[in-house]
Amino acid sequence: MSNIKKLAGQTMWYGVSSILARFLNYLLTPYLTRQLSTAAYGEMGLIYAAIPFITNVFSYGMETTYFRYTNKEEDDQNVYNTTALSLITSTLLLSALLLLFQQPLASLLRVEEHPEFIRWSAYIIALDTLALMPFSKLRNDNRPKKFALIKFANILVNIGMTIFFYSVLPAIAKSSPDSFLASWYDPQLGVGYVLLANLIASGVTLLLLIPEILSIQIKWDKKLWREMIIYSLPIMIASFGGIINETFDRIMLSWWSPAATELAKKEEVGIYNACYKLSILITLFVQAFRMGAEPFFFKQAKGEDAQKTYARVMDYFVITICTMFLVVTLYIDIWKHFIQNQRMWVGLKIVPILLIANMCLGVYYNLSIWYKLSHKTNAGATITFVGAAVTLVINFFFIPYYGYMACAVATLACYGSMMIISYFWGQKVYPVPYKVSKIAAFFLMMLGCYFIYIIFCNYVEIVWARYVVATILLAAYVLFILKKEGKELKKLPVIGKYF
Repeated sequence: MSNIKKLAGQTMWYGVSSILARFLNYLLTPYLTRQLSTAAYGEMGLIYAAIPFITNVFSYGMETTYFRYTNKEEDDQNVYNTTALSLITSTLLLSALLLLFQQPLASLLRVEEHPEFIRWSAYIIALDTLALMPFSKLRNDNRPKKFALIKFANILVNIGMTIFFYSVLPAIAKSSPDSFLASWYDPQLGVGYVLLANLIASGVTLLLLIPEILSIQIKWDKKLWREMIIYSLPIMIASFGGIINETFDRIMLSWWSPAATELAKKEEVGIYNACYKLSILITLFVQAFRMGAEPFFFKQAKGEDAQKTYARVMDYFVITICTMFLVVTLYIDIWKHFIQNQRMWVGLKIVPILLIANMCLGVYYNLSIWYKLSHKTNAGATITFVGAAVTLVINFFFIPYYGYMACAVATLACYGSMMIISYFWGQKVYPVPYKVSKIAAFFLMMLGCYFIYIIFCNYVEIVWARYVVATILLAAYVLFILKKEGKELKKLPVIGKYF
């Protein structure tokens, strides 16, 4: 249990950056949906759909590989040097390629008029990749507080610059059109200011990581690098499946949407992108959990009760994400106001589907420890490509008829299939005593509360009555959890202990 307490503490600090700080960034959703048109918001979704895809190529699985080899090799500094130098060299080469092909990429992403968007995106990806190993070193050295503070600074700078570009700069241009700052303002730039804010934030982040960057020694272990590349490339390939499903569906929607015009297609993407934001609570928790869990899982592999620890972690994880699902879906009438453009509310019906999809993804991340520990990273690639195939097939055949609803269903089908395959395959290679019946009970109870709420809403339109019923159902679920897991939950640390 002490090991789980340690994981909880680390996850909470990583959560400070990934949940609290990113939640502040999430607050930009009402701001940007108010500042940008539906089509412009769709353009933003298309650009930020491509960035993770390209980032995966830039990082090529070296983050996970670094954690694996720091626990395998005796010389941590040697692993850090080799990994960091590899990423620095490849980043310079790949950035040059992106700049060379910026116009074709702009056409592919439906932003032909602004090839500079691709150039700025290339700079963002390069800076973020250079920061990857310094951040990984902080995680591996158990320094979650500094990690969180730098991530938090990144978000604050991003928010501050976004507000400056969309509110302060236009006001200056209007009141003092001949001023120096007014010359910076271009009302036609639209989404470009989001990218510029992101670029500035990434630059500031890299500056804050200078101590970790300066600790890189110009020492290259060729033999170690070859081993790491063999380990990492299947991870990169496996990551493509998740990225295809997580973000690439926006691009496919822009290609195959049943909308009649290019503008309408971008509006479809904007609606889908905005409604996807409402699944962010579970998404961010999963991200924060991964940051704390990945190094934790590798270190726990050396212990005698590793499998039991992994099983208990799964229980707590499922309890948390099921509760988050109800917090969002039962109070959707509140959450929807984070989307200030009411034209986008037509897509709210996809939110529960996307929430369950991201729950499946989170469970899959828990399950995936079996192939990482057993050096069967090719299995991870296989599983994820099965999911990616499901995504591509469903989107290809059904987007032309059902638009963004097909994207949501494809997301659920992909992550659900990956979760199921990983469980059955993993139990044969690295069996973990997961309490499947208990986990299923948590999930079914969650769905029961949700469907009761939906049935009630079909007959009652009084808003305050809906809130009352939602609160009663959420309380009933919490009591159900306490009855099942009360004794075990009391053993977990309180939040205040880690601050």
